[in-house]
Amino acid sequence: MRNLFIFLSILLLLPFTANSWGFFAHQRINRLAVFLLPPEMLRLYKPYMEFLSAHATDADKRRYVLADEGPRHYIDIDHYGAPPYPSLPRSWQEALLCYHPDTLRQYGILPWHIALMMTRLTKAFQEKNTEQIMRLSADLGHYIGDAHVPLHACSNHNGQLTGQQGIHALWESRIPELLADQTFNYWVSRAVYIHDLNACTWQIITESALAADTVLQTELRLSQQYPPGTRFAYEKRNGKVVRNYAAAYTKAYHRLLGDMVERRMRKAIHMTASYWYTAWVNAGMPPLRKMQRRKIPSAPGPEGQHMLGRAEE
Repeated sequence: MRNLFIFLSILLLLPFTANSWGFFAHQRINRLAVFLLPPEMLRLYKPYMEFLSAHATDADKRRYVLADEGPRHYIDIDHYGAPPYPSLPRSWQEALLCYHPDTLRQYGILPWHIALMMTRLTKAFQEKNTEQIMRLSADLGHYIGDAHVPLHACSNHNGQLTGQQGIHALWESRIPELLADQTFNYWVSRAVYIHDLNACTWQIITESALAADTVLQTELRLSQQYPPGTRFAYEKRNGKVVRNYAAAYTKAYHRLLGDMVERRMRKAIHMTASYWYTAWVNAGMPPLRKMQRRKIPSAPGPEGQHMLGRAEE
């Protein structure tokens, strides 16, 4: 356990290219969500804004050291039939009555893990544990961001079934990194209380699943208009020359999608803030002004290790 802790501590400090929304977008989602909080929560969260941003991709990094982490980032919901997926129970306990835990993990447990993270964040507010509130908030923002990505709700998650390998990064990393600060409108309304968390989470997942075909079919049509040599380009990144989607191809794909990426990213920002706010309200709205302000260690402590436990708790 000590060796795992040390390895995880080192890994969290290394440069990293995330597998979902990209390093840039996950950071931006958590950062902007802070400004949507009501004044009392903003007083607690704003001093930790850099922490929430910097640790927005911790959940992705854990995938390299924790076998249970991967399934928390997606759900291949099309495995369970056609929309609105009536055969798939919305609660974890009911899902276990219909499917073996290994089957559920094989096809992803993202919506159920979001419910578990909300329970943990609510408890952290009740206990007035600032460190746990911030760690859990950073992770919850990551999972909510993932839920807004169409390819995280689709078994053809990287175009591997249709010869479109790489589309995952094109949609959720390349477009935001290249265009978000130039063309995206980040204006979002204030956080709202979510009366039915379960229904809200599954609505997000369903919306993503319904958009997956558009994501795939649009890129497939576009690729037929571009010779293979013009779809990609080489650029310097972190001192290395890497192959990436060409700027012209990325912009053309973005235009064909309309505002899909921008809209899903904007909604992820709003929902992240709203889930944080809902956890605080459900905890009884404990006063936050006098909560201890202190620097949070880069690596999770014993409580953080427990937080990384199995999703079926």
